[in-house]
Amino acid sequence: MAQFQKYRPRRISQVKDFSKTSSINLPENINLKLQRKKLYFNSKVFLFFILFSSKVRIESMAKNNLTTVTEFILMGFTDYPRLEILLFLVFLNFYIVTFLGNVGMIILIQLDVQLHTPMYFFLSHLSLLDACYTSVITPQILATLATGKTVISYSQCAAQFFFFTICAGTECFLLAVMAYDRCVAVSNPLHYTIAMNPRICWRLVVGAYVCGISGAILRTTCTFTLSFCDNNQINFFFCDLPPLLKLACDDTTNSEVIIFYCNFVFLANALVILISYLLIIKAILRVKTSGGRAKSFSTCASHLIAVVLYFGTLIFMYLRSGSNKSLEEDKVVSVFYTVVIPMLNPLIYSLRNKDVKAAFKRVIGRFQVFWNMYS
Repeated sequence: MAQFQKYRPRRISQVKDFSKTSSINLPENINLKLQRKKLYFNSKVFLFFILFSSKVRIESMAKNNLTTVTEFILMGFTDYPRLEILLFLVFLNFYIVTFLGNVGMIILIQLDVQLHTPMYFFLSHLSLLDACYTSVITPQILATLATGKTVISYSQCAAQFFFFTICAGTECFLLAVMAYDRCVAVSNPLHYTIAMNPRICWRLVVGAYVCGISGAILRTTCTFTLSFCDNNQINFFFCDLPPLLKLACDDTTNSEVIIFYCNFVFLANALVILISYLLIIKAILRVKTSGGRAKSFSTCASHLIAVVLYFGTLIFMYLRSGSNKSLEEDKVVSVFYTVVIPMLNPLIYSLRNKDVKAAFKRVIGRFQVFWNMYS
């Protein structure tokens, strides 16, 4: 008992210190910063390896007098030539709103101390992924619509596919981490700050990035070590997996099996999210007052909406059988999850969130004070 009393104040001090320190800029996590730099370096090395191996494959095929592809033609919007100006304006507005909304969310979380909690720490990384997500795809779409240039080189296509897959895969794992965070907050609120301390939060986020990068390396390697010959027209608006596999000359069975298991691992996060929400519902039903139930559920509603939108479109896109697939449907769905959902996420997490609204007012108030002081 005496030992417990001696040890307990240390844990309470940790709880108090968490609210005073930033979950995003933590001086004690120097090793984690080095790990992130190492991950960034490794991703560049692996991308170079993928592109170099693909180049070697192209050169070897050329020596054997085989026709190979050195560039692709994106045919995604060629069916609607009269709508190019309208589509350009629509995608441009979507991109501006998406980028500013997600970057604004990151800045707001950084500036307001009261948002330095695990939930908003994870949300800042989700906003970062959404900003990168749409920046990998939308500028290519805008360039195609503005200039009419539909040609993309082999290396550019591989790079776009690689970084797009990193963002998509990492977001799957991060949404599962956020579901676990909400589960701990609702099921065990008294020990929440201890269970989700800064070190645990960083480990969960780094783990999500590692899993996303690993899956992207495997998927990109399986896709771009195939031989693409004869037809180089991709009936899509960016380099995505289904249209690329249709252009392959080799037998894609082994690659499709490996890629299917990668997709299954990514989408297995949906099972983690489902279990987390079952535990959340169980905890909410134990609350006796209706007001307490509503408050508990409101903390999870935004994340639940984001999960349903994101995983619903991915499951519809990638886990349908070949006989049920329609390329036009795939185009619409891919626009939804690459352009629309990243734009909606900041709105979903902020419109009905009192903490975000209050933080926004506080930050605006500070800027007004500084403006009045120096104007």
